[in-house]
Amino acid sequence: MGKDLTISEIERQNVLNNQVAIQNMQQALDIEGMLFEGAYRFTKQMVADYFEISISTVDRYLEQYSDELRHNGYVLIKGKRLKDFKLQFGHIINEATKTSVLGLFDFRSFLNMGMLITGNDKAKALRSSILDIVISTINEKTGGGTKYINRRDPNYVIAAVVEENYRKNLTSAINECVSGHETMKYAQITDYIYKAVFKENAKEYREILKLSQKDNVRHTLYSEVLLVISSFENGVGAEIRKQYENKGNERLAVKEVERIVQDLSESPMQTPYLNDARTKMASRDLGFRDAYHGNIAEYLRAITPEEYERFIGSQSVDFDKILEENQDVLRRLKQVEDEQ
Repeated sequence: MGKDLTISEIERQNVLNNQVAIQNMQQALDIEGMLFEGAYRFTKQMVADYFEISISTVDRYLEQYSDELRHNGYVLIKGKRLKDFKLQFGHIINEATKTSVLGLFDFRSFLNMGMLITGNDKAKALRSSILDIVISTINEKTGGGTKYINRRDPNYVIAAVVEENYRKNLTSAINECVSGHETMKYAQITDYIYKAVFKENAKEYREILKLSQKDNVRHTLYSEVLLVISSFENGVGAEIRKQYENKGNERLAVKEVERIVQDLSESPMQTPYLNDARTKMASRDLGFRDAYHGNIAEYLRAITPEEYERFIGSQSVDFDKILEENQDVLRRLKQVEDEQ
């Protein structure tokens, strides 16, 4: 992963929101703190000593990145909290007894500082260790690869079944109501839909995710993206049939279907769903797969702690096991859809 944590706040937040990796870092990194209120704490002096920098340098980063560091656990304690802290650790911290406010880092904000400090060998070494642990944590949870990390989402199986059935609505409409090459027209219209949903055709998506020709693009998509595509496919299929009937059962040209897809993509009702799908795909693929979607880069944000739980944490699932355990349920689902 050629990541530079000192440059990208999204990359830093992706590390700090990954609680599974953070727990592994606490065990692997030899960084001693003071256990206070259930978390390990570090004073500014301890941070300065670790990175071999001055207190004024610590203060400069605190001022420059105040919102980010506070968001990730840096706090100012005073009153009873400060009194309790001094009672436990006053003999260690060497702070003036009259100090009325004390700044404390927790483990996450300590790591955050290590990701911010430039031109410092200790910080650079810490960043290298952080990235190694993040990579090994994700690989351990996904069995060594992230191509199909989307399938670890408990919502994926149902989304995949639903999408497959709506796909049939579209393909039957194309088969009956659209003229053109019998196999090419399906690929062309699918590309129009991909372009509308995430601004990439299938070929571009394959290149970004480094997929081979035998890999099915849809098997790598997140459940929310599959549901948006399902909505699109269903809408396009219905509109194809409607226009076909309006033309006296005359088949549509593929270019006319392109217009249908374009009109649907510009519908105000689709905007929130498209934005959500693009955000999830751009953000998760960068954080989990180290894959950058330039066409939807404006939708990038950090992966949330809840998403880490869904894909590599306690809520994630073993896809093959789920399939095995739910074959009867899935078969009934497909049968019901096929009969509709």
